[in-house]
Amino acid sequence: MAMKKTPFVLWNAAAAAAATEGDATGEWRATGVSIDTRTLVPGDLFVAIRGVASDGHDFAKAALEKGAAGVVVRRGFAGVPDDAPGVRVDDTLQALEALGRTARDRSRAKICAVTGSVGKTGSKEALALILERQGVMHASQGNLNNHWGLPLSLARMPVEAQFGVFEMGMNHPGEIRPLSQMARPHVALITTVELVHSEYFQSVEEIADAKAEIFDGLVEGGTAVLNRDNPMFDRLSAAARRAGAGEVVSFGKHAEADVRVIETRPDAVGTSVLADVSGAEMKYRVGVPGRHWVINTLGVLAAAKAMGADMDVAAAMLARIAPPKGRGNRLVIPFEEGELTVIDESYNASPVAVAAAIEVLGMSEPGAGGRRIAVLGDMLELGEKSDDLHRSLAGPLTARNVDAVFTAGSGMGGLFDDLPRAMRGGHAVTSDKLAPLVASAVRPGDVVLVKGSYGSRMGVVVDALTALGRSHERPNGGRGRAVNGE
Repeated sequence: MAMKKTPFVLWNAAAAAAATEGDATGEWRATGVSIDTRTLVPGDLFVAIRGVASDGHDFAKAALEKGAAGVVVRRGFAGVPDDAPGVRVDDTLQALEALGRTARDRSRAKICAVTGSVGKTGSKEALALILERQGVMHASQGNLNNHWGLPLSLARMPVEAQFGVFEMGMNHPGEIRPLSQMARPHVALITTVELVHSEYFQSVEEIADAKAEIFDGLVEGGTAVLNRDNPMFDRLSAAARRAGAGEVVSFGKHAEADVRVIETRPDAVGTSVLADVSGAEMKYRVGVPGRHWVINTLGVLAAAKAMGADMDVAAAMLARIAPPKGRGNRLVIPFEEGELTVIDESYNASPVAVAAAIEVLGMSEPGAGGRRIAVLGDMLELGEKSDDLHRSLAGPLTARNVDAVFTAGSGMGGLFDDLPRAMRGGHAVTSDKLAPLVASAVRPGDVVLVKGSYGSRMGVVVDALTALGRSHERPNGGRGRAVNGE
């Protein structure tokens, strides 16, 4: 979802000072909240957060020069004039959290919190898409889902919002609980629980327990929305009940799911779905391909219903789903006398997510003379099972008729060795070294999947393939196009 500028005033000097217990300077009104001068727009309130690599205080002056309404800085900071508009506080991160809590306290919006091992960002975006046609909707942008991203997202929520959708992420126990307690959702959606971030957990049960922390902030009598197909369903359902959930709504293919898929008709660009939504049959179209997207939309519909949405509008909007950048968006690039299709899944990866992406690649139809090519980078944070989990992808790759596989990283090196020789396109230690190998090997008509964990930096491969289009510009100046909304 693109960042949208709110038409509402979020904070003024008095309200921000009261929320943060700080000292306000000047009279100002802010229509946004920012912690990054690179994306700051005039009218934002800039909060100077001290991070691992940099300190936002170093950019406070630049924020004012870019048109910030004010700056939130620590008391005694001399980097801006004493009379600069803003608020002086003891701790800026605590001030951001206070803004978030106050925004939630004053809100009358129906709030949904979304987490899960995979699919949480896509589900959050789909739910936001459904709700934005049904009232004033506010959602966290991108993957702002951690200890500073969640309070930032809450601080940006206008009083006028009728719906709020917030993503919550974690890779260690104890990280989701304080986020949920700050957001206090009416609905908590867990997309699924898989062996992700297993470097920090001993079992999938421990991962489920960490995800279940989302119920600790659920308002009294709130709704938990859970994947009935997942082996952790009973564990999560019990946790939700212990936390005081008034209702547990299930979704999936399971015969006992409350929101259940009846029939699907998949194709290369999406899926037509017939579903039972709490006893009512609904037909709708999912605008992106893949069985995982179908299951995600069931959870989204269940959450939307729990939030009081118009379900006919909700179902109709699902045809407009666009995957977030790096999470399945398709790029069609002019190349030589034809086109090259790139499925950009470069943002993140886990065993279940890579298998799902390979399935989508297998459903894709190459152009004349083209091939299905998978370009895979290491899946990170898998712990002692990493080698086996990487090698396990050989089965899906061969089953889905992938013609060539290129790999980067030590983990994927084991997979590369296990592949049939005819499938081995090339291997390199890093994505930087792999990118030119892939760029030189592709030909018109190819469909190329690029996927890997964020730390594997597989986006450089996408950049290299996109650059091919710039060297084959068409007479009308076209350099390729993006589909699925990107």
